Amino acid sequence: MAQQVSIYDTTLRDGTQGEGFSLSGFDKMRIAQRLDEFGVSYIEGGWPGSNPKDIEFFNEAKAIPWKNARIVAFGSTRRVGVKVGEDPQVALLLEAETPTVTIYGKSWAMHVTEVLRTTEEENCAMIYDTVKFLKEAGKEVFYDAEHFFDGYKNSPDYALRTIKEAAQAGADGIILCDTNGGMLPKDISQVCSDVRVALGATPFGIHSHDDCGLGVANAIAAVEAGASQVQGTMNGYGERTGNCNLTSVMPILQLKMGISVISELEKLKELSYFIDDVSNNVQYSRAPFVGKSAFAHKGGTHVNAVKKLAESYEHIRPELVGNTQQILVSELAGQANILIAAEKIGLPLEKGSEETKNVLQEVKRKENEGYSYEAANGSLELLMRQTLGSYKKPWNTKEYHCSYRESHEMEKPISEATVKITVEGQPEYTVAEGSGVVNALDKALRKALVSFYPDIAKIKLVDYKVRIIESSDATASKTRVLIVHTDGELNWGTVGVSDSIIEASWIALCEGIDLYIQKSAAL
Repeated sequence: MAQQVSIYDTTLRDGTQGEGFSLSGFDKMRIAQRLDEFGVSYIEGGWPGSNPKDIEFFNEAKAIPWKNARIVAFGSTRRVGVKVGEDPQVALLLEAETPTVTIYGKSWAMHVTEVLRTTEEENCAMIYDTVKFLKEAGKEVFYDAEHFFDGYKNSPDYALRTIKEAAQAGADGIILCDTNGGMLPKDISQVCSDVRVALGATPFGIHSHDDCGLGVANAIAAVEAGASQVQGTMNGYGERTGNCNLTSVMPILQLKMGISVISELEKLKELSYFIDDVSNNVQYSRAPFVGKSAFAHKGGTHVNAVKKLAESYEHIRPELVGNTQQILVSELAGQANILIAAEKIGLPLEKGSEETKNVLQEVKRKENEGYSYEAANGSLELLMRQTLGSYKKPWNTKEYHCSYRESHEMEKPISEATVKITVEGQPEYTVAEGSGVVNALDKALRKALVSFYPDIAKIKLVDYKVRIIESSDATASKTRVLIVHTDGELNWGTVGVSDSIIEASWIALCEGIDLYIQKSAAL
């Protein structure tokens, strides 16, 4: 019989303990519904009664017909010296009305005596009593054995005794927690093998943290040793360095190990980005499987091979996890990079042609000056058009100037720009104020061009990024500016590099508007 492994998501509880990761009650419900649609087996909603957001979540969750997931309330064993039926925290777990409850307890003797300040006997009773009480209430119960691996290294007999208490009380699964995230895969394998023998028919799972960068590797080691549940968070969010990253574990289990865990794995990247967006975090571009760079190819040799046979440099097909192949153009590029980029935008470059060679040479020259075309597809297209001879310069810049004025008498600072250009032989001189000098330059340039090219009124500047390169030169360092424009349907990035941030901004700004004019003229 094929091994069965369930995915238990704790993004809404353990994930929110991570620095910079915060969710409203509404956010939590949106994420839970997406996780349910994705096919996750268990969704841990939080700790009932611990805060208003969790109260709101569990109240709303009661009325939702969940398709795939079981909603889980999380809590602890009864308190020291308190009868389980009289413990208010345990009562809240029942009031949440979830089909599944997870409780945690102590497995490390040091924690029992030094943190709980109780006896080893009382700790075992706390575990047994709470699991039995929740089972008698009709709940599916998972027992999280906190610090289990550290406890096992310290005292194997006592650590095993604690989880046997939970098993004997009727726990549906024992979850072994590497709470400090300090274990190595070989440690996980050995201990899990011992636990499998000790527990017999009672299933066990793994809850790993990433403090050594091994959260995923340790989860896989546990599964190989017989674990039937993996707990983790989407994108690896969590306390300290985070939890086991489910966006890596799920495709490894399904695509590498042949263990079916998710019905719609091709929506993985979409879900990953959704959670980043809802929590207002930046996507990690180099994340395995789901990152923007996960299937990006830059080196000319690699690109040449990938174009012939994708699997020569890709360990899986990107679409299996909802990602796409990217061919990057840079100083490491070969002709294949240029040709693929040209094909995407419909420009007629051919392998071995002088035009292709010239584009490649110019890209390498510009990147040596500090340019980067990976996120500046617009500047790359302009460069190609210029090389092919299909480019007609819309205007000539004669002069531009900008200023920033601020004083105690002024209500707010003033940024002003003047632009002198010639369009079709006609001189244009415009002045504009804006929210910052770049915005002022943008307004002044558009003001000068709009009577000749009315359609530029449709485009908007939607992103502006600055990076200092060659920073060892201090104030003489070069600046790279990336600007993104949109016409409401398509986005395009342009790049400028200069010793001056103003000039770099002007270059990128001009190229963004220039490209739109070129493309409009070609229609």
